[in-house]
Amino acid sequence: MDTARFLTGQFLLAMPGIGDPRFERAVIAMCAHDENGAVGVGLGAVVDGLGFHDLLEQLEIEPGDTPDAPVHFGGPVETRRGFVLHTRDWSGQDTIDVAGRWALSGTVDVLRAIAEGDGPRRWVIALGYAGWGSGQLEAELARPGWLNVEGATDLIYATPAERRWAAGLAMAGVDARLLVGGAGTA
Repeated sequence: MDTARFLTGQFLLAMPGIGDPRFERAVIAMCAHDENGAVGVGLGAVVDGLGFHDLLEQLEIEPGDTPDAPVHFGGPVETRRGFVLHTRDWSGQDTIDVAGRWALSGTVDVLRAIAEGDGPRRWVIALGYAGWGSGQLEAELARPGWLNVEGATDLIYATPAERRWAAGLAMAGVDARLLVGGAGTA
């Protein structure tokens, strides 16, 4: 398999004028990408009025001393399904390593571990994901709309959601203030 052409462990950034309001200013952590398709978790927007403690309460898990944290809009697919992107210092029954950069877990065991203080050192929670079928992402990347950048973990853990898009663009040497949503005519 030619892994150089796949984006696992990188970020997809939506360019202005992408044409889909669900992905406006999106920052997607690419968790899997191969010839069969792609899966990513959005980290560029949070779900208003929903925090980590709210999720724990719904699952009847005591939060303990765990700080409350925002829950991100992971994408338009399975929006009631939760995912945790986290440091690689913890692993559960379904945890996958993402290109040696971060890990992804999607079962309640990671939430329990975080609440008990035995989970990963750093983590971000999202509901839903972005998914592409075989060849679909490659077709989208052939048109203007997405920019991929290397997967620096600071973008996940050290940058607030509202600043991730501009920070991701800056990693690629692009000043977000200079981007426009359409092309001009001469």
